[in-house]
Amino acid sequence: MNNFDLTLKEIERKLQHYCSYQDRCHKEVIEKLKTYKIKSSDLNQIVSNLINKNFLNESRFSKSFVRGKFNIKNWGKLRIQNELKKRNISSYNISLGMKEIDEIDYHKKLDLIFNKKLSSLDRINTISKKKKIISYLTYRGWESNLIYDKINEI
Repeated sequence: MNNFDLTLKEIERKLQHYCSYQDRCHKEVIEKLKTYKIKSSDLNQIVSNLINKNFLNESRFSKSFVRGKFNIKNWGKLRIQNELKKRNISSYNISLGMKEIDEIDYHKKLDLIFNKKLSSLDRINTISKKKKIISYLTYRGWESNLIYDKINEI
């Protein structure tokens, strides 16, 4: 059976499963639905049904996205916010999600990844170490003022 032979109910069930094993944003769900080549009115109806049945909830998505990227990927606030914006998440839901990061934990995480990166660069001169650490932390979305405060400790 290919994607063209599925009924709208079957497509909706597939999307319920897609949303239930991992929180999804509207953009991801719409992209997935577009692979089924259905009419936009049917697409909108399925999205609406998923929202009404609480399979799709962008507030919940934002919170779990922030927790995951901070706790597992060690991303800073800037990268997390930018990634949420790329997914067309509203400012309200971005703010809601960012509240999942405790400030004390945020600074502890920065200390941890800073020290881990620093210890991995023990055979390099100080200027190169600083450049590599700045690049590493900036890419992961940590704020430059926090990065430079840590760099000044070297």
